[in-house]
Amino acid sequence: MRSTSPVPELRSKPVLTAVGPVQVSRPYYLCLYCHTGQFPVDVELDIERTEFSPGVRRCRPWWASRLLRSRRELLKVLAGLEVTTQSARRTAEAIGGDVAQQEQQQIHRAVQLDLPIPVGQPIPILYVPMDGTGVPVVKKETLGRPGKTDGQPAHTREVKLGCVFTQTTWDQEGFAIRDPDSTTYTGAIETAEEFGQRLYLEAWKRVGATPKKVVIGDGAEWIWNLVAEHFPDAIQIVDLYLLASTCGRWLASCIPMRKSNRKLG
Repeated sequence: MRSTSPVPELRSKPVLTAVGPVQVSRPYYLCLYCHTGQFPVDVELDIERTEFSPGVRRCRPWWASRLLRSRRELLKVLAGLEVTTQSARRTAEAIGGDVAQQEQQQIHRAVQLDLPIPVGQPIPILYVPMDGTGVPVVKKETLGRPGKTDGQPAHTREVKLGCVFTQTTWDQEGFAIRDPDSTTYTGAIETAEEFGQRLYLEAWKRVGATPKKVVIGDGAEWIWNLVAEHFPDAIQIVDLYLLASTCGRWLASCIPMRKSNRKLG
């Protein structure tokens, strides 16, 4: 048993509860061997390392998805509680960390082929578009990363994005119609290998072994490497805009004429 100081010191801590802010005075114990401080009452009341009571934290998944200012206003209107922007940001970051941890556990299970069994009616066609784009980040996130211009540091990181949606009907002209409210999204700043596992899991959770899959992407090599690994039997569609611009550059290089006369029919 660890030895603690015989006379505990009372320390106060602000806690936001569902009925308003309170000050909680609880004894502080210091281990004489490791010099680690302890607040047993915090553990008992479930307020360890947090400013929010359990009742307020149960509201977090709902209001953490709003913008920082909006969620503060939401709590003020619904419960009359004042929350600082910094506290709201810390809460959102904590929830994001929990979500990321759960996603990694599901991805690990998918890699081990321990996949969930989808339920419901089978879907004939599943679409899986994916792409990557640069997002601005703080300097510490780009240390050691070369920029697009030689000799210049990077100012962005590539976030890989993907979505999954289903199609069961066609319009009168024969064009496919995306099923309403069928689209789910996933994305992260990570390697192509990690993102491939993430997107594969997202597709499997929707409909499992769908008879027909359609992958849509641009000409990035990492996209089609992922398709070959995770969706080898899928129909592959290259983005029309990229295809047209690539064909235009190819024709321009083959037809020697002034730029003003270079037109595509």
